[in-house]
Amino acid sequence: MNWLTHIEWNNPWFLLLLIGIPLLIWNFRNSSHKHNSYLIYPDLKNIKTQSTWKLKLLNWLPYFFYIALIFLIVAMARPQYILREEKIEAEGIDIFLVLDLSSSMLSKDFEPNRLEVSKKLAIEFLDKRYYDRIGIVGFAGEGFTQCPLTVDHTILNNLVQDLECGYLEDGTAIGLGLATAINRLKEDSLTQSKVIILLTDGVNNAGDVSPSLAAELAQTYKIKIYSIGVGSNGEAYSPIGRNQNGEYVFGMVPVNIDESLLNLISTSTGGKYYRATNKEQLKEIYQEIDRLEKNKINVKVFKRNSEEYRIFLWIGLLFFAAYFLLRIILQPLII
Repeated sequence: MNWLTHIEWNNPWFLLLLIGIPLLIWNFRNSSHKHNSYLIYPDLKNIKTQSTWKLKLLNWLPYFFYIALIFLIVAMARPQYILREEKIEAEGIDIFLVLDLSSSMLSKDFEPNRLEVSKKLAIEFLDKRYYDRIGIVGFAGEGFTQCPLTVDHTILNNLVQDLECGYLEDGTAIGLGLATAINRLKEDSLTQSKVIILLTDGVNNAGDVSPSLAAELAQTYKIKIYSIGVGSNGEAYSPIGRNQNGEYVFGMVPVNIDESLLNLISTSTGGKYYRATNKEQLKEIYQEIDRLEKNKINVKVFKRNSEEYRIFLWIGLLFFAAYFLLRIILQPLII
């Protein structure tokens, strides 16, 4: 089936001739029945049915002709195996998604929680950025690269789904998360447009890199930061500790997001700060970032044609040759 997805037809209209093949077969079968001659015997019990290989082959002889026609029609349609190589203008930039994995992201003011909604909407956003190279950084009290820059959206989606709270030291190291993404973009990015989307629900309280220093680094390397503060207003049902089994214990706690810091980080790098108090707002924010960040680039798509009609032509000619040769051999049986 994969082979068929790479096949194109140079003369596809010839394939319409295949519609006539069933009609020819139907006409042949009807006409052969009409012209059959019958002898009526008083009793058929003593007459032995004679069937030789020649008689059997004679019955199949017309089908050699039809099979030959099918293959020759396909050959005339010129099937070609395609590998693309062409330059097209597309929209693409290098993006790092920096996602907060602190325990507060399990707060249930989003259904089922902030983290699951953030991951789902992030995947929807990434799926629209077909030509972008995208990477993922996760952070809590420390930061790590979940995925370097890649255009493989299947891998990206799987790795975003794998992000969970509780595997890192708890805390909110915003500066360290940004610095991890900046370092990756500095070394790996090949485009002029570089963007970080920071998604967090708290206040910087951990890490060796301050958010202001991370913002300065982003300015140096011309990296734009879009910050998203996630969390409802007032209080939210959030983790307040863990029991002996390691399970989170929940309680009502105030929602505290350092919006002034996030706004400063974003505006100083040419980006923008957003606040999402529910799923719908977060979705709209991703849509706005998608509209804002467009950049024309040249993308190479490989294209090479391989003519595949010859195999169909040879098979068709072989069936035609077999048909005419067998007609000569079976001529005495043809009435």
